[in-house]
Amino acid sequence: MDFSVPPALTKYLSTLDTFIEEKINPLQAKDDNERFFDHRREHSRTDWDNQGLPRKEWEELLNQAKRLADEANHLRFALPKEFGGQGHEETNLWMAVIRDHLAAKGLGLFNDLQNEHSIVGNFPVVLMVREFGTPAQKAEFIEGSLSGTRSLCFGLTEPGHGSDATFMDTTAVDDVRDGVRGWRINGKKMWQSGMNNATHSVVFARTSPRGAGGEGEGITAFVVPVTAEGVRVNSYECFLFQRLRPLDRHPRSAPLRPPCRPSLRAREPHPPSRPSLGAATYCIHESVRHARERAPFGKALALNQGIQFPLVELATQAEMLRLLIRKTAWEMDRMSQEDVAKRLSDKVAMCNYWANRLCCEAADRAMQVHGGMGYSRHKPFEHIYRHHRRYRITEGSEEIQMRKIAAFLFGFAGPKKGDFAKL
Repeated sequence: MDFSVPPALTKYLSTLDTFIEEKINPLQAKDDNERFFDHRREHSRTDWDNQGLPRKEWEELLNQAKRLADEANHLRFALPKEFGGQGHEETNLWMAVIRDHLAAKGLGLFNDLQNEHSIVGNFPVVLMVREFGTPAQKAEFIEGSLSGTRSLCFGLTEPGHGSDATFMDTTAVDDVRDGVRGWRINGKKMWQSGMNNATHSVVFARTSPRGAGGEGEGITAFVVPVTAEGVRVNSYECFLFQRLRPLDRHPRSAPLRPPCRPSLRAREPHPPSRPSLGAATYCIHESVRHARERAPFGKALALNQGIQFPLVELATQAEMLRLLIRKTAWEMDRMSQEDVAKRLSDKVAMCNYWANRLCCEAADRAMQVHGGMGYSRHKPFEHIYRHHRRYRITEGSEEIQMRKIAAFLFGFAGPKKGDFAKL
């Protein structure tokens, strides 16, 4: 059993570091762009007079970095070759190591922790449309998403339904308007990240009562133009989220798959929570460095076991989690998507919930070790804590992740289900 990182991957990490040094860091240093990352970051990124939305200059800076990464063949790394990616046989393992490596560097234009921007991109919409879209949708939305002419947000959560998304109230019925057959969609959606720049929303709606009671059967995903008549934005709750009310008819071609069929798995298992582990590692290493350098009462903080032991525990957990993430990613590369869902969902859930919790604990400890300066915006720990704290809710809450693990552990689902069937 070989736990070493493949030499080719180690070489690629070095290539990324060189690219960051030569292309991304100069862009970050240009025109006072450091204001988006230092103690001024919240104000510099946020347009307080425009519903708290991102400032245009901040979004343009992110787009500039992405264009540079795309020109260097890094941005689309994880995609199949047909979409300009590497089509690597071990994409999940490589991405697990790459995103961990980038996040461990801390805040920077190469890998922002707030909005999941990275020079090595993640394109779930492209893979979703490839898997479920019609030929016309593939032609429009795959290349459109990559070129920036199309942007899809995700309309699943509702004001009354979060983790229980399959109990959704939004409905879609087959209807005719002005002689044109289509779908009449009624309902409310919220927490649609990126809605402020989206051209379309993937709206999940119940199209058949057969799934009533919380089952996925009878839910259909519709691609709805955000400019369609009947779509209203009620408010921006947070600066990348909004509440959407789709109320009108949409063409028959809009569904991503035929209605009354099992829905898209809205939370399909995906490569584990890599950035959270990297961010946790950054917090641990910065705390160790500070403890060696800071010398109150004439001796280094690092000499105190009260400083050492909490960081020892965090470092131990990070090392164990890193092995679990890489093992899980390695196994995912050797399974179909369907097999991952059936056999590996519990391990993905373990990686997700524990990485996000560990990051919050590491950021909290870093603030404590650094004292008042650690709590201030002159250090990145409060920023890391706030933006990774949300993953303990939005990745599928910790409780939902643990429920998945429990289902596999106790044989209510997964490979052990047959073993417990007779009990």
